[in-house]
Amino acid sequence: MTAKAYLPIEVLLVEDDPGDVLMTQEAFEEHKVRNRLHVVSDGVDALDFLRRQGGYADAVRPDLVLLDLNLPRRDGREVLAEIKSDPDLRSIPVVVLTTSQAEEDILRSYELHANAYVTKPVDFERFIAIVRKIDEFFVTVVKLPPRG
Repeated sequence: MTAKAYLPIEVLLVEDDPGDVLMTQEAFEEHKVRNRLHVVSDGVDALDFLRRQGGYADAVRPDLVLLDLNLPRRDGREVLAEIKSDPDLRSIPVVVLTTSQAEEDILRSYELHANAYVTKPVDFERFIAIVRKIDEFFVTVVKLPPRG
């Protein structure tokens, strides 16, 4: 394996529910210690983090974004549209991770070029399993674009 294979995967979680943040952190801690999870709680902070603006000037470019749709200040659909329309950000895979099972949310997310749409299970163990599977898929199966 090359040295690059040992680099941790940088994941940005955009989630305003503290319980979901905690469960995601637990799933990452139990599953893959090398991967780093960064958390912001609204759409404005997500875009600032991704663009390394304001208080996020030293933020690392994430390899993967886990994005909730229902966010304060700037909704997840707007954030997704901004990411995928920005030439500097559009190559970052975005997984919509939300409670919505609405067909229009699923369709709209894919129209905005989400890489995947996952409905959060309400059961703790199933939620942990889903987060682990997402992490596993993007760490072991998918070849991610190089960081810019």
